[in-house]
Amino acid sequence: MKLSTYSNFDKRIMWLNRVIVAFLVLITIVPLVYVVIASFMDPATLINQGISFNPKDWTTQGYSRVLADDSIVRGFLNSLIYSFSFSFLTVLVTMLTAYPLAKADLVGRKFFMTFFVITMFVGGGLIPTYLLIKNLGMLNSVWAIIIPGSINVWNIILARTYFQSLPNELAEAATIDGANDLQILVKIMLPLAKPIMFVLFLYAFVGQWNSYFEAMIYIKDPDLQPLQLVLRNILIQNQPSQDMVGANTAMAEMKQIAELIKYATIVISSLPLIVMYPFFQKYFDKGVLVGSVKG
Repeated sequence: MKLSTYSNFDKRIMWLNRVIVAFLVLITIVPLVYVVIASFMDPATLINQGISFNPKDWTTQGYSRVLADDSIVRGFLNSLIYSFSFSFLTVLVTMLTAYPLAKADLVGRKFFMTFFVITMFVGGGLIPTYLLIKNLGMLNSVWAIIIPGSINVWNIILARTYFQSLPNELAEAATIDGANDLQILVKIMLPLAKPIMFVLFLYAFVGQWNSYFEAMIYIKDPDLQPLQLVLRNILIQNQPSQDMVGANTAMAEMKQIAELIKYATIVISSLPLIVMYPFFQKYFDKGVLVGSVKG
């Protein structure tokens, strides 16, 4: 519809919406561009003069130092393993839980949903959770990162709502043909549930990729620590490892290098999410809308 067909009030509202959207896009893009450019800046120029668009002031020193550090590379690989494993387990458990809860004839359906919802508001707390992880023998292991948070009630509600939006006639026809519940789930429902599965996978991956608290509590072995703990050491404590700065680096130079490495690590740690999202985008909108609106 052309803009001329709108009333004056509608035109003002549309222009106001455009200004607000442009402002939101601007405040989102500017920090990203700043971080990317700063990651290629010479540390002395960055600290003394700020951002420069002169190629003479650019360098790849930050990336070379980050990639040369074993802890960064090891943490990056650990985070990939944790995030993919956690996301896969989350989707698996969510689908197996949500599908039975979507069936109206499930005995005790309301009881189970009430029980699950209560756990969203009432938790055991950090100390009981730590003691549970310890008694299960999962301390200082990958299982302490992957298993405890894999069951998310909100994800179950989204998936259950999505399954309820699918036609019941599909399951009824498959039942008449002799299919059992497991066959219906695997061969019919899951292929139709790809949008919500991709959404849940992306949610879980992003959450696990950005998480560091659980690893900080349960993981003590440096070889098992994810990238986030290494970044925490660089970004918060501002203390890069000796492999990055060298053995005889002065304090002022160390500060400059730490500033450069900080931006380089931010860019590197964001790459998996930037690469994944375009492949998930076509499922993302449909999965979120159907899983949250219809119910």
